Amino acid sequence: MNNFEKLEAWKESHKLVLMIYKLVKKIPSDEKFRLIDQLCRAASSVPANLVEGGARAYRKEYIQYCYQARASLEETKYHLILTRDLEFLSTRNYAEIMNQADKAGKLINGLISYLRKNTKDQRPNNL
Repeated sequence: MNNFEKLEAWKESHKLVLMIYKLVKKIPSDEKFRLIDQLCRAASSVPANLVEGGARAYRKEYIQYCYQARASLEETKYHLILTRDLEFLSTRNYAEIMNQADKAGKLINGLISYLRKNTKDQRPNNL
């Protein structure tokens, strides 16, 4: 297991990506190069930024990647709203996925707070 796989923010954002990949199978194929691609890219960017940030040399860089992960999460939420409003997603499924997105977001915010408290350009692995 990699170090990032132990990180709760990564685990929950990865769960979100898996939920979204299941969801997009229900979206009409003519949305493949529009909504589906945008939604998958935005969602997978969340855990990917957490992984990349954790591999950076300095904690300030890690924090910046956490902010990018949070921004990608907000983009993902918008695409989920659009998916719901286009009626490709039921209200129930929308609520489940948004709950997962909120859970991941809270953990990312907690990680940012933790990292900011201890920032002296330390290496991320000194957590």
